[in-house]
Amino acid sequence: MTQNTAALPLDVLSRHRVFGLLPEAGRAALASQCDWICLAAGAMVREQGQWPDQLALIASGAVSLQDPDLDWAVALQAGECFGAGVTPAHQQAAWQALAVTDTTLALLPANALTALCAANPQLAVFFPTLPAVDRPAPEDSGTALNLLSAPIRTLVKRDPITLPPTASIRAAAELMRDQRVSSVLLVEQGRLFGLITDRDLRNRMVAEGLDPERPVADIATRAPLTLDASSPAFEALLLMARHNLHHVPVMDGPRIAGMVTATDLTEQHSTSAVYLASDIHKQTTVEGLAQISTRIKRLQQHLAGAGASAYSTGHIITAITDALTTRLIHLAEAQFGPAPIDYVWVAAGSQARSEQTAKSDQDNCLILDDRYDEAMHGDYFRAFSRFVCDGLDACGYIHCPGEMMAMTDTWRQPRQRWVQYFAQWVNTPEPKALMLTCVFFDQRAIHGKAELLDTLRREVLQRTKGNSLFLAYMVSNALKHRPPLGLFGNLSLIRGGDNARTIDLKHSGIVPIVDLARVYALASGEPAVNTYDRLEQVAQAGEVSQQGARDLRDALEFLGTLRIAHQARQTARGQAPDNFLALEELSNFERSHLKNAFLVVQTLQGVLGQRYQSGRF
Repeated sequence: MTQNTAALPLDVLSRHRVFGLLPEAGRAALASQCDWICLAAGAMVREQGQWPDQLALIASGAVSLQDPDLDWAVALQAGECFGAGVTPAHQQAAWQALAVTDTTLALLPANALTALCAANPQLAVFFPTLPAVDRPAPEDSGTALNLLSAPIRTLVKRDPITLPPTASIRAAAELMRDQRVSSVLLVEQGRLFGLITDRDLRNRMVAEGLDPERPVADIATRAPLTLDASSPAFEALLLMARHNLHHVPVMDGPRIAGMVTATDLTEQHSTSAVYLASDIHKQTTVEGLAQISTRIKRLQQHLAGAGASAYSTGHIITAITDALTTRLIHLAEAQFGPAPIDYVWVAAGSQARSEQTAKSDQDNCLILDDRYDEAMHGDYFRAFSRFVCDGLDACGYIHCPGEMMAMTDTWRQPRQRWVQYFAQWVNTPEPKALMLTCVFFDQRAIHGKAELLDTLRREVLQRTKGNSLFLAYMVSNALKHRPPLGLFGNLSLIRGGDNARTIDLKHSGIVPIVDLARVYALASGEPAVNTYDRLEQVAQAGEVSQQGARDLRDALEFLGTLRIAHQARQTARGQAPDNFLALEELSNFERSHLKNAFLVVQTLQGVLGQRYQSGRF
């Protein structure tokens, strides 16, 4: 598959029986929103259950829509469309699309198609499955992203389909055909043994020429990742996105409750994260990853439009960053060879906290095994880390202005050197050390030997817990970021510069909460990294009152939601997303809540400052 950047789109659109109805300016705007791809004859355009939220226009060539389970096929020619607005959602879950000849497609996001029909109502008649733009969707059409908070058990639609591991591969294939499912759980003595999918049949049996009478256990994924039935459904999205999965067994204690698949998560605004991650894992070049990364802003738009929480949005957007990072690491190892010693690639800052939005730079580091020898291993890890960091930069995660990245020699060190770093920062908390702690005390393993980081973090928390001198400096540093409230509780806007008369939601609102939660966690030795999770843990540990923690969590969620919605609006207008919110964007109700959120932060900062001043640390 290749991307076509020639001046083909306007010519095709002007001759099209539907899009030709648009004025010239409208066709030009439409062309700018389309991705144009070329596929060779026989290429799979869409696999079953993997239909992104897009309309596909066949510019040239031919496509066959097929339901392999029912042995149905429909031939589509140049000028015809499929996907969002045309193909019913229930068929998208069961059908696949195959390029019959060399084919060129134009891909238009569903939200752009909706906006197009809203601006040109006469076109809506050609897209019967597109949700109406002038009225709300029916109440039973899928409660936007309520599935993000609904328990996973609500997505399990049938009893588990099972076989013993000793059954033949042929028996598994026959069962999947008869039950019209794409996976089977392998169960032994009532316990989950493994999982087999239609892809396993294709890749591990047919492609390898295995005897179909062999035990199905020979081609199964053993001890698969599972989820608890009571977990929120967005955890299924994260698991699928981070590990490139499309089937996850659901457990109710030791009992197997069933299976949840990507197609079970029928709200495309959410499942696009799964398909986006899947596309990432298929890329073989940095250029391919950079092209896919442009879809992250659109994903955040979908999540904001569907009312997803800031907490779940942060986790989902960060999961895509994790997937890009992991794939770049795989490409680096393919180019430079396997690493000569153990290492762990570590995310820091907002990626570590799973709190990223569509606007993020990169903060990362490498922890190397203590067997590291500069003469023997230095060149490898220097080239390896630069490849990954430069790749992230190409994908829109700009190089950290402070050079806090693994490609910087200082932040690519053996574990023992990292122990020395943290000991120095804790024992001598001068200004630069405090700045570094705000980045590197928030860490999460992305790829490699996670034990290198896990043992380091345990040692660090032992150093910080109850360390009154260090914590006093951390409190003083945290109180430098104050919410923008005036003497009488009015909002104080930025006075000059490019962002005059706005509020910096990140540094004036979200960062102070992040700083408070970090201090609480370091003081109590709690291991959570995500700010929301930290506040829950430290409240249970008694470091902050239950009410104070609840108020901070609610303030964080409100500010985060405002920030995500603000950035989604900017993206829709073709602007680069930022953190500067104009009060004109808010209703009076929202402004009142914004003041209350800032007041919560101001109050808890005051409590922490008094505790420090009174020596209770």
